[in-house]
Amino acid sequence: MALKSIQPARRRLADQVYDQIINAIVNRDIVAEDRLIQEKLAAELQISRTPVREALMRLEQEGVLEVTNRGSFKIYEMGDKEVRELYQSRAAIEGQCARILASKNNPLDIEALRQTIIKEEDLKVHTARAYFEANRNIHFKFVELADNRFLIQMFNMIWGKANVFPIFAAIENVDLKQSLGDHMELVDVIETGDKIETLEVFTKHIEEGFDLQLQGLHKSK
Repeated sequence: MALKSIQPARRRLADQVYDQIINAIVNRDIVAEDRLIQEKLAAELQISRTPVREALMRLEQEGVLEVTNRGSFKIYEMGDKEVRELYQSRAAIEGQCARILASKNNPLDIEALRQTIIKEEDLKVHTARAYFEANRNIHFKFVELADNRFLIQMFNMIWGKANVFPIFAAIENVDLKQSLGDHMELVDVIETGDKIETLEVFTKHIEEGFDLQLQGLHKSK
């Protein structure tokens, strides 16, 4: 496993272990078949078991990892129902942000959205992680410009979970390019100032993403 040795510093060791495991999942250095064993991780990181245990338990509480029947940990794999719930939550949060933007109808916001989409969709590499990050950055821009700290927190809670990436990565079994479709159309409808139409179009966009995810997840099984 590609984890680096950690040296004690001002940051809590448990936080550093947490970040390394998150990054390893996103980079696919840790995959669904891997089993994370507290003692082995501590030895690899060259630290005591206590911060490793804290990090693993935090990841379990957040729904990223689950305990196996042998006491080790593995990536928690979402079923169709949970994936649907995730996308329903996204539709509620991001749809509301889109309505706020339509209500404001600020030309500067519209331009910022268009520039973000142009920049993020100009991918230099075509990997699942590159598409995931581009898609996340685009959707975050809609939420950021809505300027509601609670909606931003909820967005980060949903998108920040490491198990979101393995779900997204399943899209490569379908067509990664589809994950970046229609973002400019979202900006177009916001620019009309029609809050009802904006919510409908944004919700439809996220529902299509859900359908794409299910296709990928089922093809990967």
